[in-house]
Amino acid sequence: MTDILINGEEKTTINVSDRGLQYGDGLFETMAVKNGKINLWEDHWQRLKSGCERLLISSPDKKLVEKEIKSLCENNNNDKFVIKLIVTRGEGQRGYCFSENQNITRILDVHTWPDYPDKNKTEGVAVRYCDTVLSENPRLAGIKHLNRLEQVLARNEWNDSAYQEGLMLNVNGNVVDGTMSNIFMVEGNKIITPDLSLSGVAGVMRKNIIKLAEKIKLSVRVEKLDKNKLENADELFLTNSLFGIWPIKSLGDNTFPKTGEITKALQKEVSKQGC
Repeated sequence: MTDILINGEEKTTINVSDRGLQYGDGLFETMAVKNGKINLWEDHWQRLKSGCERLLISSPDKKLVEKEIKSLCENNNNDKFVIKLIVTRGEGQRGYCFSENQNITRILDVHTWPDYPDKNKTEGVAVRYCDTVLSENPRLAGIKHLNRLEQVLARNEWNDSAYQEGLMLNVNGNVVDGTMSNIFMVEGNKIITPDLSLSGVAGVMRKNIIKLAEKIKLSVRVEKLDKNKLENADELFLTNSLFGIWPIKSLGDNTFPKTGEITKALQKEVSKQGC
């Protein structure tokens, strides 16, 4: 069974001079595949394309990528699995300056579905704050570039199973997102999510939740959120393209005794999509 395609070929290696390896010069998308179909494919594609434009990387051909994804899906018998799409600027000479003539590297990699307990969706998860802070850079904010060292360091601040996620703050003490997720708070009939114009990843599921909230007539705001505001929320939940929505049952020393009604309503909408 084919699990990896690199520029359309079945192989597992790239050239050591590839700028994705040398400098993290590229982007990626982690996508949920259920019943042979990628959830929220158009949103994943648009984020990748936007990221390529901002990094001045040539975008791969969409139809070609879709053809390769289809072949990977047809060769996988599992009901659900994960496909990771990586695009790098390709091979290049030593040094930060890149050539105008780019020959991008395109990688599609199949992974098994993560072992997330069902109770994470029904009972909620415990979340902590991370000590590692997110730097601010409007040129890179929002896109899913390959430089994930801040998330790597933050995620490795804990190794026990007491916490399922960690929240990351910026240098000003505002909450930005989780190591692998985005966060929303509920205040009355409003949902609020942090501003990602200076740092963080604008998740595909985050975008989807904003659209779904508007569909069911919820007010949505994007603004700066500090710890105090977050800890006094009526409800808190995390979003991710693989797990959908996880309610937060505790954040540090603060507990949220049950999954809130707005969180449940949004979970129901996501479920209707098959996500």
